[in-house]
Amino acid sequence: MAQRRHSRTDPGIVGPARVDVRTKRLTRRLQPGDIAVIDHEDLDRVAAEELVQAQPGAVINAARSISGRYPNVGPLLVAAAGIPLIDDVGPEVMERVREGQVLCVDGSEIRRGEDVVAKGVAQTLQSLEEQMEAAKRAIGDELERFAENTLEYLRQERHLLTDSPTLPDIDADLHGRHVLVVVRGLDYRADLAALRAYISDMRPVLVGVDGGADALLEAGYRPDIIIGDFDSVSERALDTGAQLVVHAYPGGHAPGAARLEEQGRDYVVFEAAGTSEDIALLLAYENGAELIVAVGTHASVVEFLDKGRAGMASTFLVRLKVGPVLVDAKGVNRLYRSQVRRSDMAFLVGAALFAMLVMVIVAEPLRLFLRGFWFVLAR
Repeated sequence: MAQRRHSRTDPGIVGPARVDVRTKRLTRRLQPGDIAVIDHEDLDRVAAEELVQAQPGAVINAARSISGRYPNVGPLLVAAAGIPLIDDVGPEVMERVREGQVLCVDGSEIRRGEDVVAKGVAQTLQSLEEQMEAAKRAIGDELERFAENTLEYLRQERHLLTDSPTLPDIDADLHGRHVLVVVRGLDYRADLAALRAYISDMRPVLVGVDGGADALLEAGYRPDIIIGDFDSVSERALDTGAQLVVHAYPGGHAPGAARLEEQGRDYVVFEAAGTSEDIALLLAYENGAELIVAVGTHASVVEFLDKGRAGMASTFLVRLKVGPVLVDAKGVNRLYRSQVRRSDMAFLVGAALFAMLVMVIVAEPLRLFLRGFWFVLAR
């Protein structure tokens, strides 16, 4: 656990360092009070929410948490949670600090013992809000680049709309069934909770896209299929017995295959352009799914910028193709929240008390009446 060290010469937050260039991977081993050392330019909302949930003592970012390209809210979430954020300390910190080393975060300085290993910018809510406002004013240029890239990718990837991809052999029978595709994106926890009755009633095939497999496990479900690059899938998820589908890009490059081969795990390959969540939707659609319900998928421009994507052509084309059977469950938890009004509760309690009172009043007379009625019938 990190501790606040009080002394005249060396105040600050002290704790063991957890170091990783992949924020998603780091949050899986981050304990409350640890010092998170990341290299994440434009810290996205989902990664920030994972950091906040882990409750580190401080977050040290080698990069700029807000570069100014677009207004990403991740850093604001960290600061609003009261977690110190030391920004733009430089990439050297990823080499200078080792996992488990005890660090002291004092303002904008990061110390290991008496040595200052890095210096950065100690962000505050006010400084981050000012950067957010500047990013909002500059987003026009970024949107123009995004639109141009999307149009270029549309020309390159238009075959997604017309061609039928070569499908891998899938153990689960998807034909005529509901398929729930889960991505660890915005509000995925709340949306999965809101779909609990649907999942219980319809028993859909559960497909986890990379970290979406762990999202299903967190919600109490076992994935039937895990698909993606396998860069953010836990060993626990891999051990569930789900079928593993590695996303290979055109030309056959499959980044996730190496990890599975090293562990001797069986997998199949699905070669297709686009993101892993795109091909998960395609896999369900091409295998004859009756309905595809998507949780946590990325569909807005800001979400794509958060993911570091320069365009969204593949997602646009895939959603055009699978649209007739696709239901996007993003934000379903906010669609309707069941609420019991106090007046209704008071009426219910009052009715119950009245019924009990009536039973007490009529209990003895009712018994006498029934005895007399039985006596008449028996004569």
